[in-house]
Amino acid sequence: MSNIPDEVGKGSRARVLRVLLANVGRIVSSDQIRKAAGSSEWARRLRELRDEFGYSVLSHKDRRELKPGQYLLETDVRIPVLPRNISKETRAFVLERNGYTCQMCGLAAGDPDPFHPGQKVRLTMGHIIDKSKGGSDGPENLRAACTNCNEGLQNIAPPKPDRIELLKQVRRATIEDQLHLLDWLEKKYGKVRPEKRK
Repeated sequence: MSNIPDEVGKGSRARVLRVLLANVGRIVSSDQIRKAAGSSEWARRLRELRDEFGYSVLSHKDRRELKPGQYLLETDVRIPVLPRNISKETRAFVLERNGYTCQMCGLAAGDPDPFHPGQKVRLTMGHIIDKSKGGSDGPENLRAACTNCNEGLQNIAPPKPDRIELLKQVRRATIEDQLHLLDWLEKKYGKVRPEKRK
């Protein structure tokens, strides 16, 4: 088993890491981690190990075969850590701006997941220009992306239609579908809609 790096410390974070390192490649439950931490702050210590110390700790948000409350340390090799400064407010703004819809494939949060039957689409924050290439965590460089697109499961995305192409499609639709679209747009963008031009 690998040694605990000095910068991790000697408290509950080190105890959580010790359990993970003893089980590299095997699933560890939240109960095991909580017991090892001896603290109600076990989830925070786990996030610190991942986000601040570069340990590849996966959860059900990263791997679909993991259930909530299950964690997996893929390897004891640490990865370089890039600071993530995306606030909850920025996330909420980007999701609202993007209509809670993946900007790569067009699926919306809660739609049936085409790659994982029985599951729903989940959205994450995706960078337009990757952080490793100088992209920022600002809203201008962020977009809503489903986990499939973010994980590269959808290796192609159709080009986004321009305004004229969208209007063509809407005009060809039935009145019932047009009204449904209008209702959806008003619900999604009613709060952020600019004042009507005169």
